Amino acid sequence: MVQYVPIVLFTLVAVSFPIVTLLIAKAVRAGSPHPVKGEPYECGVPATTTAFETRFSIRYYLIAVLFVVFDVETIFLFPWAVMFEKLALFGFIEMMVFLAILLVGYVYAWRRGALEWA
Repeated sequence: MVQYVPIVLFTLVAVSFPIVTLLIAKAVRAGSPHPVKGEPYECGVPATTTAFETRFSIRYYLIAVLFVVFDVETIFLFPWAVMFEKLALFGFIEMMVFLAILLVGYVYAWRRGALEWA
């Protein structure tokens, strides 16, 4: 039974940590919304509705996802550019395959009208 003591302790810590964290967060959170929280931030124009009442076009989210995908592409390009000489021809061909796949996705999104805002 002594061998199970670390497992029981680990389980107790794993279960109690989120509970204690949530209780502390509940104790220190603000009790009621303050009127200052509803004021416009820096723009000076009062808000007419909340963000939950306004419907956004799906194109907004689609363009945001496409931006993230192509932004991640640049993250993969940087280490490749740093190690370009060591990777030689194999690294160049692999990156061209990667860019070709991304280009096909970009052309597909473009043809489907995903980049049209209006």
